[in-house]
Amino acid sequence: QVQLVESGGGLVQAGGSLRLSCVASGRTFSLYAMGWFRQVPGKQREFVAAISWSGGNTYLVNSVKGRFIISRDNAKNTVYLQMNSLKPEDTAVYSCAANSMGSGWNNPIKYNYWGQGTQVTVSS
Repeated sequence: QVQLVESGGGLVQAGGSLRLSCVASGRTFSLYAMGWFRQVPGKQREFVAAISWSGGNTYLVNSVKGRFIISRDNAKNTVYLQMNSLKPEDTAVYSCAANSMGSGWNNPIKYNYWGQGTQVTVSS
């Protein structure tokens, strides 16, 4: 079992930055690839970013490339999502998730554990 707790969300103006953190407890964090997803009420959950267990490989959805950075610190059991140049369309609840399968980075079905999410609101 892995427990995930996100933090760092909030209200920011367009063009601003936020850094989300996701702390894991339970089973060995470094065994899992980690992902960030976001969801707006009434819409499907959307893949945002993923990082391999070692941090050597990262994946970003096209709409955030050049603006968001995903990273991890296995010593701290934490994965981060640095979000820069935020846009109103980035407004959503952001959730982190753990993937033990080593594939399907952008598919939420492939993720075993999920956090509760943190709200990010970008005002225009």
